Amino acid sequence: MKISGFTFVRNAEAFGYPVQASIRSLLPLVDEFIVALGPCSDNTEQLIRDIGDPRVRIIHTAWNEHVRSDTGVKGYVYGQQKTIAHFNCTGDWAFYLEADEVVHEDDIPIIRNCLERHLKNDRVEAIVFDYLHFYGNGNTIAWSPAWYRQAARIIRNTIPAWGPKGLFFSVLDSPRKGRYPRAVTCDGARIFHYGWVRSEEQILHKHQLIKALFGNKPEDNIDLGEVDPRILRPFTGTHPATVQEWLPKAEGLFQANPTYRLTSRDKRHRILLQFEKLTGYQFNRKHYTLISG
Repeated sequence: MKISGFTFVRNAEAFGYPVQASIRSLLPLVDEFIVALGPCSDNTEQLIRDIGDPRVRIIHTAWNEHVRSDTGVKGYVYGQQKTIAHFNCTGDWAFYLEADEVVHEDDIPIIRNCLERHLKNDRVEAIVFDYLHFYGNGNTIAWSPAWYRQAARIIRNTIPAWGPKGLFFSVLDSPRKGRYPRAVTCDGARIFHYGWVRSEEQILHKHQLIKALFGNKPEDNIDLGEVDPRILRPFTGTHPATVQEWLPKAEGLFQANPTYRLTSRDKRHRILLQFEKLTGYQFNRKHYTLISG
């Protein structure tokens, strides 16, 4: 069994992404790691080369920054870059990991066992992971229908599939029609997402780029304190070894603004969280179809 890892990235240093920790966390699992590297104005390429592992292969890419949301194709450039890296993977499975996501070393044997178990079962097209979205600091997790709690991050690499947007995969049963992949869960293996642990300036910088690419008006500022305090939960586990040096030191739970006024969206999510407690069903959108393994 051969396993590929892949990602796309641009200006990871300027945006404060733990790109080294992200790639290093997957190297104990994969036989190759493909990086689609867009044009950078910082030291991102050297950071990746400093990993010093021959399995890491950089592909220099151009970004089509002229596609806008008014064309009806939101997130196109991210899907484009993700697909470039994906199409260069040569493994039986392809593991997509973003530059602010890290895998825990304790989960590597779990993931490998899951992939070996399902290798010969063609009905299983993707593997779904549990997500931990850290917010404000490494002690705090955001948990609500606004934050996806699971996502398919491994795709079988022998089927026609691509990434129409950055976050999910589409399987092509015909040239004209795509669908979400048939998936199984990865036995509790987790993805640690640190995109909201960076500084507010770095987060704003990234959001302004996203808005510009999609033709929308960017925010003027980012205030992490402006959040519903009920969605913030304490994290009591351990962080992956590769990210601990990068992770900013912090004490206690991240504190939301005590005068924060709930939006209509916040109120709706509070109601959905109550239904989740009663039913056990998670209301966030799922870009996969769960099947029995």
